[in-house]
Amino acid sequence: MLMAFGRALRDLCSLRMLALAVWPMLAALAVWLGIAWLYWAEWARLVDGWMTGSILADWLPAGGVLELAHYAAWILTALLLVPLVLATAGMLAALLAMPLIVGFVAARGYPALERRRGGSVAGSFLNALIAVIVFATLWVVTLPLWLAGLFGPLLGLLLAGWLIQRLFRYDALAEHADAAEYRAIVAACRGRFFLLGLMVALLYTLPFVNLLAPVAGGLVFTHYALARLVALRASSGSRD
Repeated sequence: MLMAFGRALRDLCSLRMLALAVWPMLAALAVWLGIAWLYWAEWARLVDGWMTGSILADWLPAGGVLELAHYAAWILTALLLVPLVLATAGMLAALLAMPLIVGFVAARGYPALERRRGGSVAGSFLNALIAVIVFATLWVVTLPLWLAGLFGPLLGLLLAGWLIQRLFRYDALAEHADAAEYRAIVAACRGRFFLLGLMVALLYTLPFVNLLAPVAGGLVFTHYALARLVALRASSGSRD
């Protein structure tokens, strides 16, 4: 995994990858900041009304319920935007940037690796859609823990790590692995894929570095997944 990060850093310094690196996050930020600029006040009012009329109001001190709920509604609205930006940037990188990333990594590091094309564009889209729906649902369900101050940041990191590994592992292998190879690698490396996702998720927390995080994550997962595929085929060949 550390070698995958080192190789990804090397590739990220190339002009081709640098040109590709920043646009998924910038595009996601532009889309959601633009939508927030148009609808922020309405969103905050909706969340404010939901909080003051829900059981959450019972947790707030008497006499300051409305004021505290108002400020909490703004914080909650901002927290709802974070996963939307992350998920959008991840989807853009997975659907649009990953084919270029995989081609770049394969040409430089694995030119002899056979392309068995076990994945497809439709499969990539379906994988990304399922990942984002599950991620967004879990984020909303766990929001009360954020407001209560119980493990909120840790939960956010775990959910982001899960989303990242689910988005990138499919596209990293879709071009070169067949369906059986993909299942075998995911089954053998599920924990390590999740750990890679957590490591990439940490990049999203660093100012300026987070602009490069979607493509950096794609490079990391591509290097790791293709190396696992090479090892799988070598072990299968030796048994034969």
